Amino acid sequence: MLHKKFENAKIILASGSPRRQQFLKDLDLDFEIRLKEIEEVFPETLQSVAITDYLAELKASAFDGELLDNELLITSDTLVWLGGKALGKPKDYQDAFQMLRLLSDQTHEVITSVCFKTKNKTETINEITKVTFNHLSDQAIAYYLDNYKPFDKAGSYGIQEWVGLTGISKIEGSYTNVVGLPTEKVYHYLSHFTF
Repeated sequence: MLHKKFENAKIILASGSPRRQQFLKDLDLDFEIRLKEIEEVFPETLQSVAITDYLAELKASAFDGELLDNELLITSDTLVWLGGKALGKPKDYQDAFQMLRLLSDQTHEVITSVCFKTKNKTETINEITKVTFNHLSDQAIAYYLDNYKPFDKAGSYGIQEWVGLTGISKIEGSYTNVVGLPTEKVYHYLSHFTF
């Protein structure tokens, strides 16, 4: 359905995430990938969804003045929010290990913001999903990190991987949001989109 709607437009995804790319393909969208190096730094005063909104919009602002009339840019940012702290992508193995220890036996929020930018407007949507982990032993954490290397993922885990199958006891909200893109909200937005 979306394929026909956007047949005379060009959708640009500014994300190197294979999961986000696959989701757009699964939504039947033709798109091209354009990547820009962005330093993902946000003001310390921001909390929760304000952080992901800010970063998604920051990624979009790198394309200011470049978009043509028929182009729609999509940028996105995901983080894990636990106890008033943002957990982004881990710096290294040890950082990932500590993040998963923090998530063990806890409920956290996975927050994703998606920014849609055209030549004339910028709009952002977001989604929050609650995820509860069982106890993760140090052995289980080490096994997961050694075998799945989730160092490109917020919170150091992928729900679709081994740790999601074995360690997550409950999820409240959008599953695809935890993978990296709230597809139902993106689909709804694009269904009603006008340039």
